[in-house]
Amino acid sequence: MNRNQLMQSWLTATLPALGYANEFEAEPASADASFRSYHRVTTGQKTLIVMDAPPSHEDCQPFLKVQQLLDGAGVPVPQVLAQDEANGFLLLSDLGNTLFLDVLAQDNVEQWYAKATQHIHLMQSIGAQSEIPLYDEALLRTEMQLFTDWFIGKHLNYALDEHEIRLIEQVQDMLVVNATSQPQAFVHRDYHSRNLMCHDLQAAVIDFQDAVWGPITYDLVSLFKDCYISWPEEQVVTWVDQFRKQYNDKHDSDHDMATFLRWFDWMGAQRHMKAIGIFCRLNYRDGKKQYLYDIPRTMKHLQMTCLNYPELAEFNQLLDRLQPKLQLA
Repeated sequence: MNRNQLMQSWLTATLPALGYANEFEAEPASADASFRSYHRVTTGQKTLIVMDAPPSHEDCQPFLKVQQLLDGAGVPVPQVLAQDEANGFLLLSDLGNTLFLDVLAQDNVEQWYAKATQHIHLMQSIGAQSEIPLYDEALLRTEMQLFTDWFIGKHLNYALDEHEIRLIEQVQDMLVVNATSQPQAFVHRDYHSRNLMCHDLQAAVIDFQDAVWGPITYDLVSLFKDCYISWPEEQVVTWVDQFRKQYNDKHDSDHDMATFLRWFDWMGAQRHMKAIGIFCRLNYRDGKKQYLYDIPRTMKHLQMTCLNYPELAEFNQLLDRLQPKLQLA
C-alpha cells in the first residue's frame, strides 16, 4: 500500500476506537521543509490532524519526547491522540490553520510577540539537557557549511579562493564562540511565524521535534529576525531589551544590553547563514523552489548584522561582491 492507503487504513481502525464517527474525510493540510506532511481529518463536527512521517526518512520519537516536555512546561502544543510509530503516523489535536505569518501586522505584533516570548521563557524553564541533543560546535559548524556548499557553491556556482575560504572560517569561528559562550537552555530551533499558530487567542507551537540544548538567544532570533517577515531594527532592539530584562529577573542574572544584543545579533548571523543554505538545498535537492524567494530577506538580516560589527566588515564585503550573482532561478 502507498502512504495514503496506509493512513486511510489506520484511521479507519483508530477513529472509532477513540469514539469518533466511522466516516471521515482526510485532505492535505500542509507540508514542511522535511519529508513530513500533514492531513486534516474531518469526522462528524470534529477536525484532527494526522502527521505523516515516513519511517525511512523521519523518526517520530523526537516529536513525542519534545511534545511531552513542552506540554509539561505549559506551552500550548498539539495533543497526541494516537500513534503508529511503525508506520510513521501520529493523530494530533487540530490547532487550526491560522499562522502568525497570516495575521502579524504593526498594530498587533506587540500583542502576539508578547505571547510568543512568554513561551520562550517557559521553554527555557525546561531542565532537559540530558533528554535532547546538544547544540554543540560540530552542529553549529555543519549548519553554517550549508551556506558555503549550497548557496555559494551550488546556487551561485562560485569558487571561493583561499583567502575567502579562510575569511569564512574565521567568521564561523567567531560565531561558534558567541553561541557556545552564552547561557544554554532548551531551544525550539525553528521558532518563527510559520511554526506559531493563532489558536484560541494563544500562540500555539508546532514543528518542535528538532529541539536542542543551546544558546538562550537562538529562539529569540528566530522570532524577531524571522526569515519570512521583518520589522524595523529599532523595534527589534527594543524587544530584545525587554526580553533581556525579563530573563535577568527570572534567572537572577545581570546580563547587560551590549553583551546580550551581541549574543543575539551574532546568533542571527549563524542562523541566517544556515537558513540561506537550507533554502538553496530545498530547491536543488527537493524541488521546493518557493524557498528561494525568502533568501533576499534573510540575506538582508545577515548583512545588517555585519554592518553593525567591525569584526564582520570584511565578510560583508564578500557578501557584497556576491550580490550581483544572487538570483532566484
